Amino acid sequence: MKRRAVEKKKAVRGKSDIPLIVVTGLIVAFGVLMVYSASSYTAKRLYGSEYHFVYKQLVGIALGAVALFLMSRLDYHILHKLRYVILGLSIVLLAIVFIPGVGITNYGARRWINTPFFTIQASEVSKFGFIIFAAAYIGSREDKIMTFRGILPVVGVGGAICALIILEPNMSVTICMALLMIVMLFLGGAKIKHLLMIILPLIAAAVVLIIIEPYRFARLMAFIDPWESPLEEGYQLIQSYYGLGAGGFFGVGLFNSRQKYSFLPFAESDFIFSVIGEELGMLGCLVLIAAYIFLIRRALKAALTAPDRFGSLLCSGVAAIIAIQVLVNIAVVTGSIPPTGLPLPLISSGSSGIIVFMSGIGIVNSVKRRSHESAELMFTRRAVRKKREEKGGKRIARKKLQRLKSGSSPV
Repeated sequence: MKRRAVEKKKAVRGKSDIPLIVVTGLIVAFGVLMVYSASSYTAKRLYGSEYHFVYKQLVGIALGAVALFLMSRLDYHILHKLRYVILGLSIVLLAIVFIPGVGITNYGARRWINTPFFTIQASEVSKFGFIIFAAAYIGSREDKIMTFRGILPVVGVGGAICALIILEPNMSVTICMALLMIVMLFLGGAKIKHLLMIILPLIAAAVVLIIIEPYRFARLMAFIDPWESPLEEGYQLIQSYYGLGAGGFFGVGLFNSRQKYSFLPFAESDFIFSVIGEELGMLGCLVLIAAYIFLIRRALKAALTAPDRFGSLLCSGVAAIIAIQVLVNIAVVTGSIPPTGLPLPLISSGSSGIIVFMSGIGIVNSVKRRSHESAELMFTRRAVRKKREEKGGKRIARKKLQRLKSGSSPV
């Protein structure tokens, strides 16, 4: 008993992942800079202050920083105990969106909940609520997840969340949720044939949803040839092309974007990557992508060293949602997939997204702080051993070279 208590104490007193937190902070700070650059003209014209979106972003960052700190200090196993409460809250928030006077409608979609201080985008919360539920379920049912019946609860919950999100309507987050569900099941050990039995109906459902809604079908046609409707459905994608094309490799310079002057819609949110490409060029885009890859890698490393399957799946889920959202956003902005609205994690304007993603980073850090010392040591020793082998190989090669120069036998 005493030995277990000592081991638990050592695990709890683990160090935070400082590189993970620092890079998260740098991305968030960069996001504030780019939100100001992309929104200053629109904010001044519509709200009378060029800092309107920046103020909202800073409020989200302040709350997100508190959430990151609290989640880092919290034992992540508490999330396992509260999984049904968190999941239920996520679903309730998605349902509240449809209550008149509470849910806010913008651009024909009802996606936000109005509060006295700020608005909440329920779909952002639901993604992390699903990650916690799926990690808890899959982590405690290692054998059942290998059967089709065993994955049905995860599919059922994921399907219910997708159904509520598509009713808003929000096709982009629905696709994001569906991909997250597949990734979580795959990481949990579900069989490929069972995953195909889910993926194929999802693809068929996506096709039906596109066909039955004229605006979605129009967007698909605009993706195929945006210049067919340059002032309607194809307008946003064409303006994104102009921004990225004008940026070249080094960009036109910070704050010098021309597309933000009411040419590019949603420049501060869904299409902020286009402004980044215009002002900082391909070089700036590559640096940002490298920062995201670093975050994902740190989360996956925390997953590998986690004390249990629940912690491992939590970190993997956070890594997956960051990767999915980054890939989808960049693919949309560059015209690689049909246009759909999805914010860039930790960068795009929006308090809800900032708070939940920083909470996710806090969860990863919580798992890292409670990782087994033996697992951390394993990776450290492996790196040290590799360096020693490399140094030893170089030393032997130098000795052989010296013997050859001196004319003596290398053996």
